[in-house]
Amino acid sequence: MVDCGEGNGRQLPVSADTSLLNCIDLSNPDIESSVSLLKQACLDCGFFYIINHGISEEFMDEVFYQSKKFFSLPKEEKMILLKNDKIRGYTPIFDEFLDPLNQKNGDYKEGYYIGIELPEDNPNARLPFYGPNQWPSPDVLPQWRETMERYHQDALKVAKTVLRVWKSYCDFTTPAYEDQASDPDKGIYGAGAHSDFGFITLLATDDVLGLQICKDKDAMPQVWQYVPPLKGAFIVNIGDMLERMSNCTFRSTLHRVIGHGQERYSIAYFVEPNHEYIVECLPTCKSNENPPKFLPIKCEDYMLQRYKETHMDLNSYK
Repeated sequence: MVDCGEGNGRQLPVSADTSLLNCIDLSNPDIESSVSLLKQACLDCGFFYIINHGISEEFMDEVFYQSKKFFSLPKEEKMILLKNDKIRGYTPIFDEFLDPLNQKNGDYKEGYYIGIELPEDNPNARLPFYGPNQWPSPDVLPQWRETMERYHQDALKVAKTVLRVWKSYCDFTTPAYEDQASDPDKGIYGAGAHSDFGFITLLATDDVLGLQICKDKDAMPQVWQYVPPLKGAFIVNIGDMLERMSNCTFRSTLHRVIGHGQERYSIAYFVEPNHEYIVECLPTCKSNENPPKFLPIKCEDYMLQRYKETHMDLNSYK
């Protein structure tokens, strides 16, 4: 998903607290070193950087350039590509409501969702979240589709590499914010506090700071730390599915976006299992003394439930 929205500039706010994350070099032949860093990150906050992942900075610059071109279009042009029932396409400001307990409105961000491209006559196209993508007209945005399709394939390769490192750690079977200043005291956020639904997320960001994490969601008051952008790196975080499968050994950490009146762009690549996959506790993460904390659930059912909880109904746009 591509996001366009508000951030807070290149400089850290006064007295800002930052989180120091492990950095995993995917070109490092010493797999044990990578596994050790991954383990520390999984047990600490569930967030880490990856570098030397194989996608060039030049191409990433092009992806962000194309993203900005889309979000700079007039609203009526973007609404032509409003998300469909497969959650493909454009999501306007306030479409997502990630933290209803604390947010006054929805998220101050726009987004654009794409996924695996399937023609309508493919048998799997009838499934939720599967099917053809929506694309801007090449007359309006030439090269946009080609750039995003290439990025989708490249990011999938990176995700598979990260999952191979994970498999070495624990065995398992294997995917723009507005220029509006946030005001947490009034329930206004670029993206409300949430944890990601899926398995893992690869996040590419521009150089505008805004992402915050809260390592202990039960603390009162909650302590929020900024995650600084790292040029050329992905920020990777564990999602709720992996937390469930690890019996809460791994951390799916609460995070949000705080903005200070400057546009901020990010591109999140969400990795989830296929629809039929049963999300259940891994054998190595349970015992008689530590039984599973969650009941098994099919991936399709879980994702439908979570999207319904956080996205506006399509009928509200009619």
